[in-house]
This record gives sequence, C-alpha cells and structure tokens, in this order.
Amino acid sequence: MEDIQKEVHPLDPFLPEGARMLMLGSFPPPRARWSMEFYYPNLQNDMWRIFGLVFFGDARYFLNQPEPGCPGPKPAFDRERIAAFLTDKGIALGDTARAVIRHKGNASDKFLEIVEPVDIGGLLTRLPECRYIVTTGDKATSTLASLTGAPEPPVGGYSEFLFAGRTLRHYRMPSSSRAYPLPIARKAETYAALMREAGLL
Repeated sequence: MEDIQKEVHPLDPFLPEGARMLMLGSFPPPRARWSMEFYYPNLQNDMWRIFGLVFFGDARYFLNQPEPGCPGPKPAFDRERIAAFLTDKGIALGDTARAVIRHKGNASDKFLEIVEPVDIGGLLTRLPECRYIVTTGDKATSTLASLTGAPEPPVGGYSEFLFAGRTLRHYRMPSSSRAYPLPIARKAETYAALMREAGLL
C-alpha cells in the first residue's frame, strides 16, 4: 500500500546576510541518502561538484574524501566549507516545497507531490538585497512560476517579475541530478555564465 504521509521540510532556509541570489530546489531526498545536514546532501547529486568546477576548477573541492587505502569516515560533502563559501558570495538556499507527499521512496520530482509551497514572499522579505532567484529543476521552476506569476524561463535563461518594488530575475538552471542528461562540464558552463552575469564570478 502506498505511503501517503505528509513530509515537512527538515531544514531551515539558509539566508546569509546581504545575499543577492536565492537558489531553490524542490525538496531534499530521504534522509538515508544524506552525507551532511544541508541542501543537496546526496553524494549522487552534483550541485557541489558543479560549484567546485565553476569557482575553483575542481569538482572535488567541497568533498571530504579519505586518501586511498587509509581508514577514515565515508566521503561526504563538507557542510562548513560550503556554508562559508555561500556566505562569502551572498548565495541563499531553500526549496520551493515546504511540505510534500513522497509517492516513491526517492527524490524524483516525478513522484513528489507538493502539498504546501514555500512562502516566497516571506523569504524575499528576509532577503532585501536579493535580485536573482535560481531554480534547479523542472518542478522547482514550475512551482516558483506559479507563485510569482512570471513565465517559466528556458534552461539557461530567465524571466522577470516584480516584488515589493524590486525587479527580480528568475533563472532556470540544468538540474544537478545525474538523471538530467547533460555532462557535468556542460552544466558547469551554464552555471558559470549565470554567476558571471550576477557578478559573483
């Protein structure tokens, strides 16, 4: 029998002071797949490898991994290094869903039903300097568009909308999931173009 229990988001939004960019996914994977207590925690998700490539030319920059043949903890993303980097760059993180029903035991958008979307107005009120919102997948993109009324942008592009006297750009980036059929180097190129346009690279 299908488990239809509502699942509430386990993380608070990450909102560094002065952030100019807000990145929004859909919802975290099941906790069993986490390598850290933070956004994009699954080692099979390439978001932090993409960021490593874009900003440091190294896909493993945000990954803690023991030397071959040496005992140690399992590989994991380094939450503290990631959080410090995002704070320095002024990049906030959140998700477009506050509560979901997960119809399969995975993070696939295809089986994720959003029953409570994020309060995007509340988030933006807490980010007065934000001018760029970035969504990282189809469901995140369509959910944000439904909340703002702005058209869904094409992958790599943006649409604009007004919020409390601010003009904001909603950028749509390739999903960092390995299920999205694009090599990581190509994904990194698209993210790098966005970061240059936003003055972060």
